[in-house]
This record gives sequence, structure tokens and C-alpha cells, in this order.
Amino acid sequence: MPTTLLRSLFTAAAIGILGASTLTAADWNQWRGPGRDGIVSDSEWPDKLTDHLDLAWEKPLGPSYSGPVVHDGKVFTTETVDRKFERVTAYDLGSGEVAWAVQWEGSMSVPFFAASNGDWIRSTPVCAEGKLLVLGMRDVLVCLNPVDGTELWKVDFATDFGSPLPSFGAVCSPMVDDGAVYIQTGGAVCKLSLEDGSLIWKTLENSKGMMSSGAFSSPVIAELQGVKQMVVQTREEMCGVELATGNVLWRQAIKSFRGMNILTPLVMGNKIFTSAHSGRAQLFDLNLVGDKWSISEVWNQNTQAYMSSPVMLNDQIYLHLKNERFTSIDPETGKSNWTTRPYGKYWSMATNGDRLLSLSDKGELRLITHSTEEFELVDEVKVAENSWAHLAVQGDLVIVRDLKALKVYRWK
Repeated sequence: MPTTLLRSLFTAAAIGILGASTLTAADWNQWRGPGRDGIVSDSEWPDKLTDHLDLAWEKPLGPSYSGPVVHDGKVFTTETVDRKFERVTAYDLGSGEVAWAVQWEGSMSVPFFAASNGDWIRSTPVCAEGKLLVLGMRDVLVCLNPVDGTELWKVDFATDFGSPLPSFGAVCSPMVDDGAVYIQTGGAVCKLSLEDGSLIWKTLENSKGMMSSGAFSSPVIAELQGVKQMVVQTREEMCGVELATGNVLWRQAIKSFRGMNILTPLVMGNKIFTSAHSGRAQLFDLNLVGDKWSISEVWNQNTQAYMSSPVMLNDQIYLHLKNERFTSIDPETGKSNWTTRPYGKYWSMATNGDRLLSLSDKGELRLITHSTEEFELVDEVKVAENSWAHLAVQGDLVIVRDLKALKVYRWK
């Protein structure tokens, strides 16, 4: 595929991923930013991090792996309190003053072999169309007024719909589009009314059990072959779902270890990239003839992702791996341009179209230049101690959710 065509596909992907408020707001208002793809629009970053990044304010908090989200001058973050409550707090983005805080009972314990990654809240909230949606560990979705924290409605999927509790806690970050909420629960993929939380449809129902229930991935909405749809990964497969009906348009099995199909798929025009724990990196092509969908593999290679979702920069895929290394993959050939030494267990990433900003689980913030020849690390600084939560970038601010604090840094 010619490079110019790949570039046009990337542009189409950036426009075509139609997550909440993508076309109307630049707020980092949800999982991986306004387009759910890690892309920061119209943002110039400094040439270095050292001496160019100041801590504007910091607030101590209970543990959380939820990424912070921004809307209308506020930053929202979650925490688990006393191993019993889940709390969301709204801070003034400029001053760090508390605007409001609300909490509810909702904690749970994860299996012993997963305890090293904690048993605190994980899902990243979404703030869109006048609502703030927060998913707790026990599959309880709370809808709040982002202005004052007033509870508008609440859905307990286990109690209200008989859905099995996800053994590792709810992980999926909810998504809002056109008056509806889309979410993967412990038992199915669901669409709810944003107005009152009523169930519109559910699909891709799964069986009970530790290795099959729940979801580790978070979906995106994209336009594929001219059809707007949800691209969602269950524990076992990747699927396209019709937004109006919940009908499954197409499906592709994804091999992974114990259903650890974790990352958010990367949509590139009519192609989709994914990679899974103990599986393979794969690029698929979607086709539509009449009303019949088909999906075919363009290439695969033995690169294995873990928890870090990829980003695309200058026509290349950037991906952090299960073996703790970082790689750049050419989507035209499927070959890795380069692969680094180990750099930690997890990275969250954002790109402004020129450079890449990554935050490791050890709190190392790195500025990286695009290159197909070699890994070009510009600079790195320590900004946290434990940062499995996804970073947020808002204007000249870099927002970091350390395990026990929220930190807001400002570019110089």
C-alpha cells in the first residue's frame, strides 16, 4: 500500500472515530482522549521535558487506576476509599480547588493471582452531552451532573439485569454517542439511554466464569466502509456492532492467554489493528458487498501486546509490549521498524501528530520523536511513583493520576 494512501487512511481514521464530543470539543473527556485514540489536536509541545514541566498542583487521594478526564474547566478523578467506597471528585483545573465530591459503596476483591495490580477502581469515566458516567468495580454505572455532582441515575448490572460480576472488577471505560451509553459489562455489551439509564439492547452475551465473563477492553465508534458502528473486543473476539440494533455485523476470533484481550483496537480507514497477550499482532481488512460483511487478515506477526493500547504517528503504529519493550510497526508491511530494551510493564500514550508522550507504570514521562530508523527518546522525567492510570493532556497541562495522588503539570 503506498505511503500516501496510508496517510489518507490515518486522516480518515482520525476523523472517522466518532467517540463522544470528538467533533465539537478538545477536552480530554474520556478514555484515551476525545477520539479514544490518544490524539491531541492543535497542541505544540516543548522540545524537552527537563526544566520545561512544572508541577502546578497536587492532591492526595485513595488508590485508582482510572484515567483523569477533563470537561469545562474541571478535572474528574476516582478513588477507592477504605476498601469500601468509590468516590469521584471534581477539581477546578486551574486552581486545584475541590468543586464537589460524591461516593457510594462499591469495592470488591480480585483473585489472589491478580492482587499485585490492586483491587481498586479501574474504569476511566466519560463526560459528554451534559453527563458524567462513572463505572465502579462491581459493574455499577453512576450518572452524575458534572456541574455539581448530583446523581441523575444509577444502574447496577448485577442486581438490575442479573449480570455476573466481573471476577477482576469492571474495567471497560464507558462511551457516549448520540444520547446513548455503550459499555461492556460482566455479562454482555449494552446500550443504555443517556437520559435515564434504561436498557436499549444488549449483545455479545458471555457465559459466567473467571475466564469468560466481563471484558478487559474498551470499545470505539468508527466508520468502516461508510457504516458507523462500534468496534468492540470481548475476551475471545473482535466484533463490529450495529449501533441502532446491537446486531453483530462481523466477528473475528482473537487468540489470547486466558481471554486477556485488553487493548482498544486501532482503526485505520477500513482496517483494524490489534494485538493480544500471548497472541499475535494482526491487521485486518473490512469489506462490505451488499449487506454482507467480511473480514480478512492482511498480515500477522509475533509481537504481543499486554495492557497498553497503541497509537498511530506519521503512518506508523507505536505499541508497548508484554515483554516490556516498545516497538514501531509499519502497517504497510507488518514488520517492526525497531524494538527497544525493556521500559516497564505498562505505558499510556498520547500524540500531537509530531511527537509521542508516554507515561510508564513507574511514573516516567517520556517525550519521543517519530522515526522509522531507531527509537529516538528526546527526554524523560519522573512525575509519579505508580501510574497505571492513563495520562491526560489538556492544552498546556499534563495530568497524571499517581496511585495515591492527582498531579497537574504545566508545560513551559
